Amino acid sequence: MAVMNGESDARWYPVYTHARAEKKAYEALKAKGIEAYLPLQRKLKQWSDRKKWVEEPLISSYLFVNISPQHMAEVLMTKGIARFLYFSGKVATMPDRQIKELKLLLATDAELEVTEEDLQPGEKVTIKAGPLKGINGEIIAHRSQKKLLLRLESMGQSLIVSMPPSYINRL
Repeated sequence: MAVMNGESDARWYPVYTHARAEKKAYEALKAKGIEAYLPLQRKLKQWSDRKKWVEEPLISSYLFVNISPQHMAEVLMTKGIARFLYFSGKVATMPDRQIKELKLLLATDAELEVTEEDLQPGEKVTIKAGPLKGINGEIIAHRSQKKLLLRLESMGQSLIVSMPPSYINRL
């Protein structure tokens, strides 16, 4: 199959994978020439006899593909892929900007937490300092600490980042 990125009508789509199949599905998509992105986060795991750093998906059972709509069937025929996500009755898409911001976040040492809680929108802000400078989000109170919330609405997921209040400006 021809490489699908670079096509004029290609967009980012979040896809749902089978449980614990994110990495295998990602590799299978790449083998087909499909541009995919699997956000990974390093975590220290504790076993009874040792500790080890491992890379785990930031968002369980999700990855992103950059394809044209005519390639959706090929994605669905990939081992490990369960389905596309729907938002308001349509296949969900992700703006390029959100994928770039997610990549930027993961390139920093910021402490990240993903939650499926339906967090209420708060005050809109932009980060003015630190490694996340220039990213927009919403502020919420979470576990009695101020944190920056970047809502990925088309996925129904929320990304929470610890951030000193002095690092943000109200919009």
